Amino acid sequence: MHVLSIAKRAHRHIREHAEAAYPHECCGALLGKALSGDWQVVATIRANNAHISTAHNRYAIAPAELVAIQREATHQGLDIAGFYHSHPDHPPHWSQTDLDEAHWIGCCYVITAVAQGKAAETQAFFLAGRVEEDKRFESMQIKIVASNEIARPASVPRAQ
Repeated sequence: MHVLSIAKRAHRHIREHAEAAYPHECCGALLGKALSGDWQVVATIRANNAHISTAHNRYAIAPAELVAIQREATHQGLDIAGFYHSHPDHPPHWSQTDLDEAHWIGCCYVITAVAQGKAAETQAFFLAGRVEEDKRFESMQIKIVASNEIARPASVPRAQ
């Protein structure tokens, strides 16, 4: 099973974003580094949900915003480790739409359930496969760690 080690602060930011967006889905990117097939996430970047008319049960990140996120990740010496979104009043399990719209094979997808405005359970899934036709989500173990337990490139200062 793949492991997602996520800094406590990044985990908290996802949950706060999910509550702030309720009753709509929030979305954003996870920044970190791959480590032996697992991911270490040190930061998140909030994104606007481009699905304005269906934001209560769909999310999308606009291509221009995704390019800006990629630039910021590179600036920080990190990679896009995956994406997060919320499920308002719905379990934190991926839907068929989530799978259909997931294209970053080898990355992680984090979903937080929000029950009546309060962040509840958070789950992570690894997008496995070699090509679009055989992609699939596999459950990941989430390990919440202190920021200083995650290695960062030496030239990049730690977030405060």
